[in-house]
Amino acid sequence: MNLLLLYPRMPDTFYAMKHLLEMSGRKSAYPPLGLLTVAALLPKEWNRRLIDLNVTKLREKDLRWADLVFLSAMNVQEVSVREIIATCRAAGVKVVAGGSLFTKEYERFEGVDHFILNEAEITLPEFIRDLEAGTAKPLYQTDRFPDITESPLPDFSLVRQRDYLYSIIQYSRGCPFMCDFCDVTALYGRKPRLKHPDQVIRELEQISRSGDVRMVLFADDNLIGNRKHLKEEMLPAIIQWRRKVRPPFMFATQVSINLADDDELIRLILEAGFRQLFIGIESPDEESLQGASKNQNLKRDQMTDIHKLHRAGFYLAGGFIVGFDTDTPSIFQRQADFIQASGIRLPIVNILKAPPGTALYQKLEKEGRLKKHFAFAEGDSNIIPLMDEQILRDGYNNLLEQIYTPKASFERLKTFFNTYHYPVNTIKSPVRTSFSDILMVLRVLLVYGIQFPSRKYFWKLNFWVLRNHPKYLDMGFFYGIMIYQMRKL
Repeated sequence: MNLLLLYPRMPDTFYAMKHLLEMSGRKSAYPPLGLLTVAALLPKEWNRRLIDLNVTKLREKDLRWADLVFLSAMNVQEVSVREIIATCRAAGVKVVAGGSLFTKEYERFEGVDHFILNEAEITLPEFIRDLEAGTAKPLYQTDRFPDITESPLPDFSLVRQRDYLYSIIQYSRGCPFMCDFCDVTALYGRKPRLKHPDQVIRELEQISRSGDVRMVLFADDNLIGNRKHLKEEMLPAIIQWRRKVRPPFMFATQVSINLADDDELIRLILEAGFRQLFIGIESPDEESLQGASKNQNLKRDQMTDIHKLHRAGFYLAGGFIVGFDTDTPSIFQRQADFIQASGIRLPIVNILKAPPGTALYQKLEKEGRLKKHFAFAEGDSNIIPLMDEQILRDGYNNLLEQIYTPKASFERLKTFFNTYHYPVNTIKSPVRTSFSDILMVLRVLLVYGIQFPSRKYFWKLNFWVLRNHPKYLDMGFFYGIMIYQMRKL
């Protein structure tokens, strides 16, 4: 069996970071971990190739070689998914589809021969048995969650790490919180399922051997979803491994803001090598947070928590949302003021959406407030808002204009550096300067320092950091890229 695994294109969003990638000389942010895990679940005698359309093009000869195409996607990739399905149908190649895009709405996708839904550790072996027996069905799904301690080592031999900015790993699936707009619990459950520390270390060792990796993304829904296991087993194992191996990379992940409540956990996470954190802040408005069941963000001073995490040694990206039912037109300026005062170097602002399977989707479906013919990749919302829709759109655009101008980004980065402290008593990663690093510096100087119309803010940031926080000059230099990235978007 010749099996072609296809990963669709990502649109130009913050998560794709295409302008940053141009500077780094890499082609995509991180490898498609889902497909690499699926590849490891396939029969050993099957031939397999992986094509990531964010890295390379799909050619006619690739489809001629393939007996089956395996397609995995998130909802933001829907436009590319439909193009792939049409191309495969025209070439007469059968398509097998899975991933979060299809799990809750597979009926919307014509032209797919077999759907392998939910988590592949359960449904994929059933499909393979039927396929080899000549009895493959159109649909495979389950209401069970797999034990991910039995999940295989992802097959990183199918990708070239030098094509990617980050590498990627996963320790847990699921989240204990029930935010009504988030589909994590619908897809993966409310009780986090955890890999054994030995599994994670084996994956890290594989990544360490793969070449030039500076950052590894822990693609967890909420890394701190099970604090006890994290503090007592996983983090101590990673710390011990880092002391022994001294890998050249640090870690990025997603956590909830209540990390700020646990000083011991903060210390361990820092010592284990985590630096970049994404946190869902969502809103400074308590009524909006309460209405969305974002309970972990309630009854706390989120600004104080953000600054505490910066002082501890983390650098944050933050998720923000407008368009809650309780939002009034004042929310746009409140969000802008909060974001600027927070010093969050990378604020990601969206209009509220209701993914299928969420409590919010079910509520709005009953109220008749869901738009038809909506694709998440179009960057709009599938919700008919209570606020006048034009006011919402204009307010959102004005909010972006306030926080993403080069001047606003410069001021926010100054706030970050005035708050940030480099973590002490942590395991240092060895500094390795490669030829590609030198090329990146030269590209940054050319594009941002000379060609960029707002280059004065790039230079202002670097001179300001040199005067006020000289030991962070390297960070200031590369955070100047943020000014360009946000302005482009």
